[in-house]
Amino acid sequence: MSELRWINVAGAALNQTPLDWEGNSQNILKAIQQAQENHIQLLCLPELCITGYGCEDMFFAQYVTDFAMEILLELLPKTKNIVVAVGLPVTFENSIYNAVALLSDGKLLGIVAKQDLAGYGIHYEPRWFKRWYPGKACMLRWKNLQIPFGDLIFSIDGIRIGIEICEDAWSGQRPAQKHYQNNVDIILNPSASHFAFGKSETRKILVQESSRAYNCVYVYTNLVGNEAGRIIYDGEILIAQQGKLLAQNQRFSFQEVQLCAATASIDALKRKKRKAFNFLPECPSNLIEESNFCFSSPKRFYPPQSDFKTLSKEEEFYFAECIGLFDYMRKSRSRGFVISMSGGADSSACTILAVHSFIQAWKQLGKEVLLQKIGYWGLDAAITLEALIKEGVWGVYQSTANSSKATLESASALAKQLGITFLHWDVEPIVQHYVRLVSSQWRRALSWEEDDIALQNIQARVRAPSVWLLANLQGALLLSTSNRSEAAVGYATMDGDTAGGLAPIAGIDKAFLLQWLQWAKETLNLSALEKVLRLKPTAELRPPEAQQSDEADLMPYPLLDKIERAAIHQHLAPHEVLQWLQQQNLERSSKLPHYIAKFFQLWARNQWKRERYAPSFHLDDANLDPRTWCRFPILNGNFKKEIEKLYEHTKKGFAS
Repeated sequence: MSELRWINVAGAALNQTPLDWEGNSQNILKAIQQAQENHIQLLCLPELCITGYGCEDMFFAQYVTDFAMEILLELLPKTKNIVVAVGLPVTFENSIYNAVALLSDGKLLGIVAKQDLAGYGIHYEPRWFKRWYPGKACMLRWKNLQIPFGDLIFSIDGIRIGIEICEDAWSGQRPAQKHYQNNVDIILNPSASHFAFGKSETRKILVQESSRAYNCVYVYTNLVGNEAGRIIYDGEILIAQQGKLLAQNQRFSFQEVQLCAATASIDALKRKKRKAFNFLPECPSNLIEESNFCFSSPKRFYPPQSDFKTLSKEEEFYFAECIGLFDYMRKSRSRGFVISMSGGADSSACTILAVHSFIQAWKQLGKEVLLQKIGYWGLDAAITLEALIKEGVWGVYQSTANSSKATLESASALAKQLGITFLHWDVEPIVQHYVRLVSSQWRRALSWEEDDIALQNIQARVRAPSVWLLANLQGALLLSTSNRSEAAVGYATMDGDTAGGLAPIAGIDKAFLLQWLQWAKETLNLSALEKVLRLKPTAELRPPEAQQSDEADLMPYPLLDKIERAAIHQHLAPHEVLQWLQQQNLERSSKLPHYIAKFFQLWARNQWKRERYAPSFHLDDANLDPRTWCRFPILNGNFKKEIEKLYEHTKKGFAS
């Protein structure tokens, strides 16, 4: 009786940076070395991991693909006794392709080109890359080498290996279908798949079902961290065989390299294939055979895992923001964070996340590695976590005559519990100086009755120069605290509360943010948030007797978010939004037509503000960032005809 045959397969999540040739290469080599030390025989690395996925228009530079190919060839001697899939851009016949090379024991067996390009939302691949046509294979000439290139499958020691690259797996005519017809045993999926809420469960279904439908071992791997600014990668690695999930890693790792491995049964694959393969239609293939490399037959080295935890939306938000903020800070060589704290929900959330980015880095990396990553700070090696937080996160409360005692106490209590450096200064004299300066040469004296918006805005704008000065002195990253609900209707002051280099919560609606703060109060043991959650959301820019509140200025936040989703993401007209809300029994207020009209008018009027927001993290597919997800003309018709139709429908009885 012959010995049972197994193969150790693994994916590696890498934290790469666009065009960081040395850093990216070190991570790749570290992954290969760790795999070799852990008896891995087949290793899958992420998409475009040599250059980084987010190189944007630098992919057009010839030297970028040249450097990538040179680094690929430098990796060859490091692949002793292992097969490795490595992502890189490749120039072929004056076009650029998103590709994956398969290296085997010092040899470059061939390079597979991506067939389906991601060209929606935050992905812009068709701008830089040309799609490869299924079934086509050529020879790529690089210096004195001739390399098989195109739609390839590989046979190594009798095991057939196919590759589909990220978006390939989500298309209707995916490469895996032909791989199945060509009796492929293992399919590798090197990806650069952006994080979005709930996406992990969708990926898990894809991987498990692919392994079942195509009777194979399916290995999925991804980038991790904040690679290029807006996109956060969760570093998910999934390995499944014939419908069963064998291994899944812990997402959102702060490690530069994270391996996840499983031992797959080759015998189980072959047995089922012998029963089914005779019934498959013939399919032409471009087969690259390598018979000199031998997969050893280990015993079951990596037993299947059993505990695959699903994170809640609150947990996903927490971990995505923590790794996103930490990576953005260190890769931009900023020295911590500065937040203008108002005592309200938005700035409180940003402050908590900034602090916990350090807490998670300290916990996951350890003190020594963490200090190496922020070595440009020049910190003493004996520093404690508490001292690091005090040095790395600065909050400032800037009061005017309209600021309340309650918001000051809210901000200072949270700052004290978090252990950050907290400052308080009064900017009212500066506000009055500007009011007097303009009033002296204006046609009349300024008043709240006639100049409400202008007098509100000057208070917000006055706070920007001082907090920018603090950030510059500290060499820190100034965080803008606007949320998505405000962005939708322009409820923010340009060059005021929008000031900052990064807007970490601009992709999150207000309703969820309040829900998350409740979670943070309980889960992170932040009792100081009780004060924040008791406050009514308010800009505190009008005199106290006006009793200003955000929802009085706008509409109830939960309703605003529902209208936004229907209007912007479902592309419904105003009267259709009204019908949809009523049919779903989501809202029956007599003010509903007015709120809908107000939303559309504010949306149309404030596109210029969304164009000027600081870069934000993409957290779900309801993002409003016009540079990556939701485009809208700055100059437009302001929905005049559409709103007229809304009120026509209201008169006909659609509204209660």
